[in-house]
Amino acid sequence: MNALFDSLTLRSVTFKNRVWVSPMCQYSAIDGFVGDWHQVHLGSFATGGVGMIMVEATGVVPEGRISIGCPSIEDVDHAEAFRPMIDFAHSHGVAMGIQLAHAGRKASTMLPGSDHLMASASEGGWQAVSPSPIAFHGYPEPRELTNLEIKLLVQDFAAAAVRAVEVGFDVIEIHAAHGYLLHQFYSPLANTRTDEYGGDFEGRTRFLVEVAQAIRQAIPEGTPLFVRISATDWVDDGWNVIDSIELSKILKVIGVDLIDVSTGGNVHNAPIKATPGFQVPFAAAIRNDAQVPTTAVGLITEPEQAQYIIETGEADAVFLARAMLRNPRWALSASEKLGVKIDWPKPLDRGRTLN
Repeated sequence: MNALFDSLTLRSVTFKNRVWVSPMCQYSAIDGFVGDWHQVHLGSFATGGVGMIMVEATGVVPEGRISIGCPSIEDVDHAEAFRPMIDFAHSHGVAMGIQLAHAGRKASTMLPGSDHLMASASEGGWQAVSPSPIAFHGYPEPRELTNLEIKLLVQDFAAAAVRAVEVGFDVIEIHAAHGYLLHQFYSPLANTRTDEYGGDFEGRTRFLVEVAQAIRQAIPEGTPLFVRISATDWVDDGWNVIDSIELSKILKVIGVDLIDVSTGGNVHNAPIKATPGFQVPFAAAIRNDAQVPTTAVGLITEPEQAQYIIETGEADAVFLARAMLRNPRWALSASEKLGVKIDWPKPLDRGRTLN
């Protein structure tokens, strides 16, 4: 029986515990470059005792960003901007992952709090793309991608993964959830194509499968590859957990090491009952039926709750988001509450309550 503060090894990476920081958009990048805000934001987690930090959704191309304030890893210069943050995390024994993304039809937005949603060309915006010209609620109609553009994006994902590994990231995660481009392809609600990238399950999942294959072939054998999926669209006739289990089986064969299980994001106002741990059953079902490691995410806030998820085998690790924003040293306080003594950064050691 595993516990929350036990280590976990995937390929050549050993995570010192199973408390991981979920990728969270900060809308603070300038022209796609991470900077001072990200240094402090990520650094606060690195001093907080977690096993891994997953950097926010990062565009593999400039047009793959969610907003004009989101980061990209489109070239070496953008990748190198992450290096100081990675080095700092490593100095505290914390693994670093990056979530490689393309926002598809949900791209080119302004920053939160702006008086309008979409960024114009003069504000740094661009035309969004998608598998089909179907707009997300409140967004303009996207342009349908051509087959050639899809194949080029597969190469862009692989090239971005190589840059990420070269700059020091330990884990690569493909963002295929929350209504962004790869999710748009596999969900029948956003993909009405009739070519090789549409139609049935095999066609709709082809783009994601090709991206996973290309990245697995491009990165070192010892680098773990994760995929975040939305296990359900939460509506009839949409993507569902049975589809997710079948997809996870395919991704496992390709060489994906862990499925990061979330839900939703592809349908406006889907009837989601967000209660504590509401997505954990999906992680458990995929872990059990696809026989692949999973993480759970979503309203996991209490140490005992996180411990229970690991002890009962519902997931292999937990991703925390808002709880980490409220307390970047959640893992330190959780270990004390659970009576587990872990290493603290020396400057913080006097704050212990557990001797």
